[in-house]
Amino acid sequence: MKHNLVILSGAGISAESGIKTFRDADGLWENYSIEEVATPEAWQKNPNLVQKFYNERRLNVISAKPNLAHHYFSELQKHFHVQVITQNIDDLHERAGSTNVLHLHGNIRYAKSSGPNKEKKYYLIDGHELKMTDQCDDGLPLRPHVVWFGEEVPLLSKAAELIQQANVVIVIGTSLQVYPAAGLIHSIPQSALKIVVDPQADKLSVPTDFKLLNCTAQESIAFIKEMLGH
Repeated sequence: MKHNLVILSGAGISAESGIKTFRDADGLWENYSIEEVATPEAWQKNPNLVQKFYNERRLNVISAKPNLAHHYFSELQKHFHVQVITQNIDDLHERAGSTNVLHLHGNIRYAKSSGPNKEKKYYLIDGHELKMTDQCDDGLPLRPHVVWFGEEVPLLSKAAELIQQANVVIVIGTSLQVYPAAGLIHSIPQSALKIVVDPQADKLSVPTDFKLLNCTAQESIAFIKEMLGH
């Protein structure tokens, strides 16, 4: 019988594929402040700028390729029931072959309504560009399928349910500073094997029963293989 393995991934795993993280040391994202491009207020104030920004990010995602860590977690599906819960808005886990991926903060390859029914239907974007003239079924402009700062995380409770069933949890590429997603580690069963991967893992605020791997996602593969036996 296969055990349940949950991967809780963040920007660090995709950074090794060349995708810029939300928050660099200067607090900017591609020279924009978060308030300019990643909040509902930004969309209301300057939707053209927000659309342009995410079109550029989408092109970056499409051009990027899954790295060894993405592929390794896909391979683990042979030995475990693997559930990926990612804070990332890219689709690199899927492109590496992972079949169970929950996107806490949305998927930039898709669009959704800019109206009140935004979570009812998602629209696959053809290519990297979403135009202001593109409309959803309700006649409103489409916006990127991402959860902006200040918005609720619709799949948070579902993610908590999945993580409560885990036998093994690997937290990788996230500094656990973005809430409410960071709070998911408190839903992990006490009996589960818990691993956290980060170049500064020993400085993260995690319970004492976590095994700490102070390294990047790709560097962690050999250590995780030894721990899991696969």
